[in-house]
Amino acid sequence: MTSDAGRSRPFGLDLTREFADLPFDGHLERRLSALGGQFLDQSAYARLIAEDPLVYEVYEIHLPRTAGQLLHGISIVHPGRVGDEYFMTKGHFHAVRETAELYHCLRGRGLLLMENEEGDCAAEELAAGRVVHVPVGWAHRSINTHEHEDLVTFFAYPGHAGHDYGTIERQGFRKVVVARGGRAEILDNPRWRAGR
Repeated sequence: MTSDAGRSRPFGLDLTREFADLPFDGHLERRLSALGGQFLDQSAYARLIAEDPLVYEVYEIHLPRTAGQLLHGISIVHPGRVGDEYFMTKGHFHAVRETAELYHCLRGRGLLLMENEEGDCAAEELAAGRVVHVPVGWAHRSINTHEHEDLVTFFAYPGHAGHDYGTIERQGFRKVVVARGGRAEILDNPRWRAGR
């Protein structure tokens, strides 16, 4: 909410309520077609694309995208797989690399996959109550490793951070998360190529 003077005013969120009832003014839906080229098994992707399932949603309160603001919202990654690879967000760097992000898992189970441009990779568990910090300069992607339950996270990041989806769209992540023997396994991505 903003005042007549255009300044933000304080407000609170009761995250114990269902998300559709919260005062979010932005809702983004990403279907499988928005993640072209991101999954390993392109044959499985081609079979699923006719259905074009909803992979994830983002609810966000629209605030000015400027330094000093703290942008925040809810991300919901639905359960599902493309071949052996779990449903995931597109993933992104921040356009301003010197900005960080915070995730608080509210429900479900998954991983926050991260990497930086120097080639370092990390994966942090997402489980209800767990908070994960994404350091400055690290790309990040949420992955739902649960077979039947949504992965729901609250996120917050600086208002001037911006999003760089293009780098990930071109080269992918260095690692992928697949189902192996009933559990999630992190593997090297054979399709990753620097500068692709």
